[in-house]
Amino acid sequence: MTAEPVPTRHSTGSTSAQQDSAEMVRLIRSSFAEVEGAAGEMSQYFYAVLFSVAPGTRSLFPANMSAQRSNLLRALVHVVQLVDRPDELGPFLRQLGRDHRKFDVVTEHYDAVGFALLGALKHQLGESWTPPVERAWTQAYATIAATMCEAAATDTGPAWWNGTVVERRMAGPGIAVIRVRPDQPLPYTPGHHVSVEIPQRPRLWRYLSPANAPERDDFLEFHVRAVRNGWVSRALVNHSQVGDTWRIGPSLGCLDVRQHSGRGLLLVAGGTGLAPLRAIIDDLAQWPERPDVHLYFGGRTPDDLYDLDQITSLAVGSDWLRVTPVTERGSVAGGLRGTLGAVITEQEAWPERDVLLSGSPSMIRDCVSQLFAAGAPAERVRFDSPTLEG
Repeated sequence: MTAEPVPTRHSTGSTSAQQDSAEMVRLIRSSFAEVEGAAGEMSQYFYAVLFSVAPGTRSLFPANMSAQRSNLLRALVHVVQLVDRPDELGPFLRQLGRDHRKFDVVTEHYDAVGFALLGALKHQLGESWTPPVERAWTQAYATIAATMCEAAATDTGPAWWNGTVVERRMAGPGIAVIRVRPDQPLPYTPGHHVSVEIPQRPRLWRYLSPANAPERDDFLEFHVRAVRNGWVSRALVNHSQVGDTWRIGPSLGCLDVRQHSGRGLLLVAGGTGLAPLRAIIDDLAQWPERPDVHLYFGGRTPDDLYDLDQITSLAVGSDWLRVTPVTERGSVAGGLRGTLGAVITEQEAWPERDVLLSGSPSMIRDCVSQLFAAGAPAERVRFDSPTLEG
């Protein structure tokens, strides 16, 4: 008889740690699923507790808290989705920590937020708030806070930049192109986004993606659609004026071309989701060797393709860039009919390409589901974290 190997202390500890981690993930996801349907009530309780235990934090938030409460839910959903993917969660939290410097957040604020978050979860879960659930959330929040604090402490760049609006023009129904000149160079990666605060909506920040590559010009170009009931987006489109001073937060995101993989690129843009992909194209135009790029630019109607003439002109005479317009209703010369998800899979546009998606959450969900159903490898399909639509 052959003796069974005796597990070493290291392997036993490693297995135990993995089991503990898996159990923590399970408890966080299952408990969050119980409260997600009552997110509005939970967020109200959270902010009531936060402002009670740390009154000084109230000045960090806008007077109207309705948008802020939905932002809290989005952030929690995103963290819960990534809780078992540390390679993605870590960079997201470090970016978030650097970004929160613009609020003058200090360590004591993180302690108060943790107290309020655990209190809100306990209040909402009731009898489901068991000791194991409490330990899981306490451990998870400790990791989140430590990661964000460390990133903020080690960042030596500005917490925000001031920028002056130098141009605003309407590019289509409810769509404005706004150019802003920062008071000093603002580093960012093409495809990433920044947060902006405008004088018309103090303490309400909205994420926007520059539509141009850095170091090409001394301004940032933003494409903004006025969202129904969107406090900030409607003010940006309808009330921004040349001479306005904006505050601009540091660059965030994961939608970029990190290195040339040897494969071509499939870029899929819905509406003003074109902006970060246009910045990527602008940057690729300067590369000595460029991948083959095919951009599908879609919208419900031809009016949604607000920048089609300009982006098409970039492809004229190009041997590396193709542009295909897509509309669900109406037609465009040289275009295709249907949803972006249906068109790119029917056209078999994804094989042998890396896929970058940018647009509304519903458009991204549809494209991702159809690409995966068609067999696209998950590691070659990328899209950015959900951004705020206020």
